[in-house]
This record gives sequence, structure tokens and C-alpha cells, in this order.
Amino acid sequence: MNSSFRRLKLRIAVQVLLIGAGTALAGYLIAVYVIDGIFQAPFADSFVAFCRNMLEMSNDEAVHLYHRIFRTNKEFWLLFGFTLLLMLVFYIAMSRFTRYFRMIINGVGKLTDEDEEPIVLPEELDFMQSKLNAVKGTLSRRKRELQESEQRKNDLVVYLAHDIKTPLTSVVGYLNLLHDQPDMPAEQREKYTAVTLQKACRLEQLINEFFEITRFNLQTMELTVEPFNLSLLLQQMTDEFYPILAARGQRADVKVGENLIVRGDADKLARVFNNILRNAASYGEDNSVITVFAAVEDGRARIAFRNRGQEIPRDRLDAIFEKFYRLDSARSGNTGGAGLGLAIARQIVEQHGGTITASSSPAYTEFLVDLPA
Repeated sequence: MNSSFRRLKLRIAVQVLLIGAGTALAGYLIAVYVIDGIFQAPFADSFVAFCRNMLEMSNDEAVHLYHRIFRTNKEFWLLFGFTLLLMLVFYIAMSRFTRYFRMIINGVGKLTDEDEEPIVLPEELDFMQSKLNAVKGTLSRRKRELQESEQRKNDLVVYLAHDIKTPLTSVVGYLNLLHDQPDMPAEQREKYTAVTLQKACRLEQLINEFFEITRFNLQTMELTVEPFNLSLLLQQMTDEFYPILAARGQRADVKVGENLIVRGDADKLARVFNNILRNAASYGEDNSVITVFAAVEDGRARIAFRNRGQEIPRDRLDAIFEKFYRLDSARSGNTGGAGLGLAIARQIVEQHGGTITASSSPAYTEFLVDLPA
């Protein structure tokens, strides 16, 4: 950047020197060959004739007036003429320099153009050209990401609205059966009640996803940073997940040192770990182990969650952190949610000045949270 500016300043300095030298040369030529040369006698004769004819002066009076005005004040008229010449040349020079600003302004105006045409500036403004094209690329990419995110959200809302109808219809249907048949056998009544409860729970889950979407769009997270025990937090988190994991024969293996003290917002980070664990439980294989690692080294806290499940394609490893993105687009069963868990996790981690990444292979999938400790 500095070298690019130096090149532009050098080019402008050279132009200024050339313009100054050209102005001085032009002034000298005008003074020698015009004022003192070919125009001197004709101008003097014209001025004397004007004084005789228009001012009714004698020839001697006219010649004397000419000498008083012009001959004795020659230096003044040279300076006056040179100043006018310099102002004219300066105006022309500034017009050349302002050309750069016009080009830059035109380039800035093209930042929001819909087309993919690159912004082109003169060679001496190549550093500005590269910056503007980089900004334009970033704006275009973010616009596409926003449109894709909005489309995913709209699709998800449509899916949720459609999915809500199914359990709601079942709940209403089974409740009507229970209401209309008070003498229904106890075994059948228990079966219908269990199905109704299951559908009602599913309906609650879908409604919660609606609230999650609204909450994500409206929330402004503020961190309360203070020291907390990372080891204890992770152990408590996995203990709370025991019923969810046990339902599929899964278990959590926590390999964390004792009393790892870090600084951060414990409540917000608990939400991060909760979302990652829930994702691992949902997409992990039955009867598998979810391993949690944590260590503090070189002022960084690194927490890893590893589970065995279907490999995530490499081109989707970054996309899974985008809001409203779901790896399984077909929304089958109870797997997954609104596609916000990992997006929220990334937002919280980045607010802490950290990073969250994912890697996947046929052997396992791992989520790594790196935080300043």
C-alpha cells in the first residue's frame, strides 16, 4: 500500500514539475519573443493611434502616456501576465489531478452494481482498484449469503408450518377418540394417550423452533466475562445429557483436566457446548461414544467434541455454521432443529475472540472450539 501511494505521489510530483517548467518556459518565450519582440512595435503604434483618435491627444502626449504605463512598468505587466498564465496552467493541472478523484468516485459508485464486471482504474491507481474490487467481491458474497440465508429461513418456516399440522391433527384426532369413547378399554386408552403425548411433545419442539428463529433474528448478545471452571462446566453439561444419550445407547466420555479456569461468559459458552453436544447426539450413531477433550495451553483454551457418525462432506463443513442451514434437508423424524444451533455457537465464540471449526472423516467428526483463556 505504501509503495503504491509513493508511486502515485511521485507521478503527481513529476507532473507538477513538468507543468511548472512548462509554465516558466512559456512565460519566458512570451516575454522575449512576444512582449519584447514582434508585438512590441505594433502594440505601441496601436496604443498611440487609439490615444490620438479616441482621446484626442497629440502624438507626443500619446507616446509619453505609453511610456508611463507600459515601458516604465514593464516588470509589473510581465508579472501580471505570468500570474494569469500560471493560474490558467494551474487550473488545467488541477483538472488532471481531479480526474483521479472522479475515477475513484465512479469506482465507488460501481460497488453496488449487480453485474460482476471488475472495477478498472488507471495503472497508478491499481492499489485502489484492487481494494475496490475486494470490497465489491465481499459485498456481493455477503448479499448472496444473505439471500441464501433468507431463502433457507423461508423454506424452513414453510416446512415447520407443514410439519406442525401433522402432530396437531393427530393430537386432536386422538383426543376426540378419548372424548367420544369414555368406556374405551384401559389398554387402548393408555396406547392412545401415549401417542397423543408423543405428538404433543413433537408439536412443542416445532413451536420452540419457531421461537428460536425469532429469538436469533432479534437478539443482541452481551457478554459477562468472568473466571469460571471449564472442567466443572463440561462435566455438568455431559451429565445433563445422560437421558438424551441413554435413549440411543450413547454415552459421553469427558477427558478434561481438573480445575481448568478460563475467563468468559459461562452461560453463553454453556449454550455453545449444549448446541454442539445436541448436534453430536442427533447425528451420531446409536451405541456410540461422544468424547470431550479440553486443555489450556499458551493462553488458549481448546475444547473438542468428537463423535462417530456419517461423514460431513468437505464442502459443507463451513456451511453448517450458517444460520438456518440443515445438513439433512429432508427434515425427517426428530433429527435436527431450526438449523440455528451451530450458527449461534459460532456467534458466541467469535464474540469471545475465538474460533469454532469442524472436521470430518469416515472415522469421526470433530468440533473444535478455540478460545482465549
